Amino acid sequence: MVIRPEAVLLDFGGVLADAPFRADPPELVLRLYNLTGGALSPGRIQQSLSDGAAAYARWRDEDWPDELPHLAVWERFVIHGWPPLAQARVRGSVARLSYDWAWRDGWALRPGIPEFLAACAGRGIPLAVVSNTLCGAAHRDYLAKTGVGRLFAAQVYSDEAGVRKPNPQMIWNATDALGISPAGCWFVGDSRRRDIACARRADIGAAILMPSGREDSGGDQAEPDATVADGFELLDLVRGT
Repeated sequence: MVIRPEAVLLDFGGVLADAPFRADPPELVLRLYNLTGGALSPGRIQQSLSDGAAAYARWRDEDWPDELPHLAVWERFVIHGWPPLAQARVRGSVARLSYDWAWRDGWALRPGIPEFLAACAGRGIPLAVVSNTLCGAAHRDYLAKTGVGRLFAAQVYSDEAGVRKPNPQMIWNATDALGISPAGCWFVGDSRRRDIACARRADIGAAILMPSGREDSGGDQAEPDATVADGFELLDLVRGT
């Protein structure tokens, strides 16, 4: 048995929504090509994005990293080595470029999530998003587009908070915004080493794992209080409390 939640905090990718793997969008490559005045070939831009994403992912796997500002991500992982004028033009557009790099046309709410969110709203259980991301604005807009964004009392994203899970400050920012102790909350995530470890460090009331099939090896393989396959099983879990 898990506690009856006073509030539920949920990760975005792998829990609320997911998307099939995709290469960086051709539209972003074209935008960068035009922005930089053709200083680099589309192939060079594509390779820089691909290599940058891999390097950024390796950096993110460090324990307790502070999140980098958008500009630092582009300078450190993508545009280093580009001609100076091309770098300067990217620096002036990093907010929009980061949004476009983070957005996924293939995002879809995971099965049972709309039903779970509606049930929590009907029971008066506040909801919050707690997510690591390059650009929280893209996630926020997607949730609004699907019609569920209005159900969240708070949305905490790493690029806005300046820290990343498993740093527990991410959860504390959300519980502070809700005015509810972490001990009274559930946290639902798809990663043991980021989400469940973060929940343990934050002294959350119940840590719920919803595996998404993403690689989740190494680091702190913390144990959840319960494991669910999708939003429907999450709904069954809350109904049983």
